[in-house]
Amino acid sequence: MSAYSYTNTKGNTYYLHQRVTTLKNGKEQTIFFFAKEVKDGALESVPAGYKVSESKNGLPVLKKDA
Repeated sequence: MSAYSYTNTKGNTYYLHQRVTTLKNGKEQTIFFFAKEVKDGALESVPAGYKVSESKNGLPVLKKDA
């Protein structure tokens, strides 16, 4: 399995991951994040309905499609 990678404008490569967390009210929520290394929870592609954007400091973020 190869993780989805994104190279930002500064030339740094990040890999997309997902994790399910439990909120204080007991509900579970799926979070998506980018990391510099491939870890548990790495995804092969961007989930449907999302796109990759870059913050002004160069970090990739996942945004919902409008």
